[in-house]
Amino acid sequence: MSEEKEKKKKDIEDVEELKEVLGVVSTEIPALIKGIIGSVFSEDAGRDMGKAAAAFYKQLKEAGMPEETAVKMTENYISVFTSLGDVMRRAVSGKGEFKGEEIGEEISKRIKEKLAEKHLAREEEKESEE
Repeated sequence: MSEEKEKKKKDIEDVEELKEVLGVVSTEIPALIKGIIGSVFSEDAGRDMGKAAAAFYKQLKEAGMPEETAVKMTENYISVFTSLGDVMRRAVSGKGEFKGEEIGEEISKRIKEKLAEKHLAREEEKESEE
């Protein structure tokens, strides 16, 4: 009976620790994403992106690339940055294919799976000790 109480105590500690971790994750990740978006769309980032695009275009032209191809490749180069920004904005806003509820459900599902795995490992460990 004491072993069962010890197991329940450990499970409660695990749940409390998990709650603490998820609390931190739920506040830190959105702040991190917003910070990234802010840095991607800042005045400095825009200036740097323009310089990078100009340097990219210049290298293509110096390498003998035809004008039309150099322009098209430079446009594609810039679109990578803007696409990344759109993805991050959707992730933060919950619009599009990124939904907070779905992410929460997936996290919950995986947590339950890990706890079940941990419980199974403890049971197997107990059996091997006996």
